[in-house]
Amino acid sequence: MKVYQTKDIKNIAIIGNSGSGKTTLAEAMLFESGLIKRRGTIESGNTVTDYFPVEKEYGYSVFPTVFSFEWKDKMMNFIDCPGADDFIGGVITALNVTETALMVIHAANGIGVGTINQFHYTEDLNKPVVFVINQMDNEKADYDNTLAEMKETWGNKVVPIQYPIGSGSSFEGIVDVLKQKMYKWKPGATAPDVMDIPDNEKARADELYKVLLEAAAENDEELMEKYFEQGTLSEEEMRDGIQKGLIDRSIFPVFCVSAAKNMGVHRVMNFLSTVAPSPDQMPAPKNTEGKEVKPDPNAPTSLFVFKTTVEPHIGEISYFKVMSGTVREGDDLINANRGSKERLAQIFSVAGQIRNKVEEMQAGNIGAAVKLKDVRTGDTLNAKGVDNKFDFIKYPEPRYRRAIKPLNEANAEKLNEALTRMHAEDPTLISEISKELKQTIVSGQGEFHLKTLKWRLENNDKIEVEFQEPKIPYRETITKAARADYRHKKQSGGAGQFGEVHLIVEPYSEGMPMPDVYKFNGQEIKVQVRDVQEIELEWGGKLVFVNSIVGGSIDSRFMPAILKGIMSRMEQGPLTGSYARDVRVIVYDGKMHPVDSNEISFMLAGRNAFSTAFKNAGPKILEPIYDVTVSLPSEYMGDVMSDLQTRRALIMGMDRDKYLEKIKARVPLKEMSSYATSLSSITGGRASFTMKFAAYELVPPDIQEKLLKEYEASEKE
Repeated sequence: MKVYQTKDIKNIAIIGNSGSGKTTLAEAMLFESGLIKRRGTIESGNTVTDYFPVEKEYGYSVFPTVFSFEWKDKMMNFIDCPGADDFIGGVITALNVTETALMVIHAANGIGVGTINQFHYTEDLNKPVVFVINQMDNEKADYDNTLAEMKETWGNKVVPIQYPIGSGSSFEGIVDVLKQKMYKWKPGATAPDVMDIPDNEKARADELYKVLLEAAAENDEELMEKYFEQGTLSEEEMRDGIQKGLIDRSIFPVFCVSAAKNMGVHRVMNFLSTVAPSPDQMPAPKNTEGKEVKPDPNAPTSLFVFKTTVEPHIGEISYFKVMSGTVREGDDLINANRGSKERLAQIFSVAGQIRNKVEEMQAGNIGAAVKLKDVRTGDTLNAKGVDNKFDFIKYPEPRYRRAIKPLNEANAEKLNEALTRMHAEDPTLISEISKELKQTIVSGQGEFHLKTLKWRLENNDKIEVEFQEPKIPYRETITKAARADYRHKKQSGGAGQFGEVHLIVEPYSEGMPMPDVYKFNGQEIKVQVRDVQEIELEWGGKLVFVNSIVGGSIDSRFMPAILKGIMSRMEQGPLTGSYARDVRVIVYDGKMHPVDSNEISFMLAGRNAFSTAFKNAGPKILEPIYDVTVSLPSEYMGDVMSDLQTRRALIMGMDRDKYLEKIKARVPLKEMSSYATSLSSITGGRASFTMKFAAYELVPPDIQEKLLKEYEASEKE
């Protein structure tokens, strides 16, 4: 394989709703390129891009798959992305390392919510979009209706370059208004007949040509002047204008194909090879310091590793984009994230499991390396003396949580290792061993996301696991001031234990003043502050520890032990065993013994005094509340609102963007457990949601009572 210059490299993400035919289109492209001699099918489980066992098992894409081939003196790097919303991380990854999005739309089903969500990401990342209406051979295919829906959603930027002749079983040709030709396939033919546009199609073709001509001319003053002078433009001039329109997102060209029958695919490939922008035509990405790193092949070398996989018999494969410079086989690079040295013994251009060895790759190209020592997804590899680091890929918050445990406890360590590896392969899959909940929590984008995780663990790693409802990370706090005394006394022969602590607890908020006097049942307790410690708690909130001992009733050397005892109870709250927060503790008196007092005595006295005071201070349980935004078609608003209200949601407002209705709500985490499944059921899979932690808030009294009873019962077991 020859070395391609940056200007001759095209990086394209194939995106679209699940079932639109992205993988079938990828297979057709690989066949057209000559890289494969026979096209695989999803049904047969033998496609190039869906080659992982879990993908074959379920019949849908799980991972973004790179496939590259040479075409018309261009290096074409595609990433075939999963369509299901559960695997949106793959789409986000692909869009961040490519310059163009090829959006595939089902000719019968039209625009789905997945399509709209993915288009949002192209907007956020300012990526050019080319549309392909696929499955024109489907019996229910409706090009005109699909195009109308696209125009309604995205406006007049949607500009057809082609329209079909016939649909379903009668789909036999395509009129290409840019080429001013008609492509017609005879039954069973592998290549079309290319002919002039017939008279009966001339009026429609001329009308669309005029729209395309004006759209192309609008993006360049010279072209506009020429268009006004001559009334037309050459095909090359129109391609230049369309490319400029693509780059500034003023044109979204539309093609139509049947990928399954390989009709129209060749033409799409030709268009992309000539019109899709190369890496040096798009804005340069920035490193973590905000400095632009241009794809200059003569600059020092920097690679960004955007994906890692582990494959049987090979080991770890690291997929990278050359951000700057030129990488050659045998190069020694420094991992900017870990400080380790890596040798790229070999570099490859890949297509699924097909690997073609290359000697070098210039800036902008996408490749892979095997068996690197210590490289993870998101790492940057630099030439010596280069300090680039990239972290431009931002993934959404998890939406679905489950506790996971191995059926055989002996596999616990093996399970954690597998989960760590899977996170490296898919950063939207997050696992955490929760000290607080005493569970291993796995989080992802939805039920299917974790279902595939379970399948992979059981079938690839041979670890039988079960999912459980995750515990909720409640918090405990207090609502009023209270005091308590506790004496710890123990005598057993020799030296005994003695410690007595008198303390006050009160709810704490940032900046609240410190009283001089507290009153309890007519008794005044004066406070003289000797020392204040503000402790930022790992789990949120604060503990403020005030030493108000006067007269030496407790020696200062025992104060750390008292604090330790209090902290141990903060870590296991008196109500439900959850973390406590936002408490001020004033130790104002106590007693000690000249012989029997020691650290353990005061630790236990402090712990028990705090526990008693806490229970008398109007204790309350707090629950995590999340900001939830649901995006949905308007016809489902009523049903979704009703469902949210059953989940104790507080509706914060409603909005609409260009495409969908939006409901904004605050919902307790406990009520979001299976929301992804429920929402899909209510809307037929046409809605999506995001959720992000907002705050801790008091639980309603009835729920608090229920939680207290449950904890009491569990403690007796």
